[in-house]
Amino acid sequence: MAPADDVAALRSWQRPLREQFPIITAHPELAYLDSAATTQKPRAVLDAVHTYLTTSNANAGRGTYPWANATTALVTRTRDRVTEFLHDPAPDRSTVHFTGGTTEGLRTVARDWLATWLTDGDEIVVPFADHQANLAPWLEAQALLAARGLRIEVRALPYQDGSGDYDPAALAALVGPRTRFLAATHVHHVYGADMNVHRLRAAVGPEVPICLDAAQSIGHLPVSVADLDVDFVVFSGHKALAPPGTGAIWSRGLRGPAFRPGGWQGTPNTAGIAGLAAALDWLDAAGPDRIERWTVALTTRLTDGLSRLPAYEVLGCRASLSAASPVQRRRSLVTFRHHAISSQDLGFILYSHGFMVRCDHHCQAGAATGATDGSVRVSLHLHNTPEEIDALLSTLTNLQ
Repeated sequence: MAPADDVAALRSWQRPLREQFPIITAHPELAYLDSAATTQKPRAVLDAVHTYLTTSNANAGRGTYPWANATTALVTRTRDRVTEFLHDPAPDRSTVHFTGGTTEGLRTVARDWLATWLTDGDEIVVPFADHQANLAPWLEAQALLAARGLRIEVRALPYQDGSGDYDPAALAALVGPRTRFLAATHVHHVYGADMNVHRLRAAVGPEVPICLDAAQSIGHLPVSVADLDVDFVVFSGHKALAPPGTGAIWSRGLRGPAFRPGGWQGTPNTAGIAGLAAALDWLDAAGPDRIERWTVALTTRLTDGLSRLPAYEVLGCRASLSAASPVQRRRSLVTFRHHAISSQDLGFILYSHGFMVRCDHHCQAGAATGATDGSVRVSLHLHNTPEEIDALLSTLTNLQ
């Protein structure tokens, strides 16, 4: 089904779901277009946090009275809920560890797992043009090992020219007998591309652990660890309709040593975990497949409109801009620049017309943070509408 047909087919599904976001319905004059940074929360998530804090708020795994037992059960149940949401085919052997978000999760994998078993001369492959959170932790692990006299070679994950996608053939040529680890991203936070992670397993072989940054895919499209064949999935709750300060590490436990976070584990964010469980329930009920169809249809509507405006440059694969393109379309986000108006100024102008967008370098690794050539990112979720996209395009057209 074409994206335009998806808009028509899913209208009756989308409208009542949009009404479940109190902050969205309270501000009909505004269009929230920054869900890649943080998502708004449906009423069910807000209610779950309120109910937990007013009925059974206690510490998990510490007491034996009913409130404490209920909180412990909540944490355990939410771990199981994460494995279900990820379609884990072997939940008995995998583990789920709660974190404050993707950045903390990736740093935990780097410090408490990767840095404990690499040996002198080993090699790791990591992305140098994805989010900083999926580069800095691996360089930190390299530095920690260097301080112990161990030399770890960090190689850059290759990209295809012009598309922003990974290059599996170049990756296969890069992998050697000392390659021990690969870090990758599921959906790119600037280009909006599904990075085709399923192709990376064939490129690196059956033994190399793969850690996946799923910050922009969990809650936006179906995610199946059975299909992806990765060893870690790390994500943030706040990008998946859950409260801020929540996230998780899912670990398969198949390649490399078992994952065990180091150090004493303090009190978890139990209110956030309650919200995360509610968010996963809400997303499953809404249907991640339909969420993906809706947001892809809207981003296609946006890129198709932008492709007709010569004043703008859309970042990422140019061949995917037209609604008629057979090339993979953007997953929920589009990033662009105006050739004459700075991105910061464009962001202020758009807000004056009621559009809330992100305007900077989007924490992309390798970006010159002091430079002035940032970009505007429009990122969507199921509460967004085609009318908002059309109004945005109208405003952008008037700024040519």
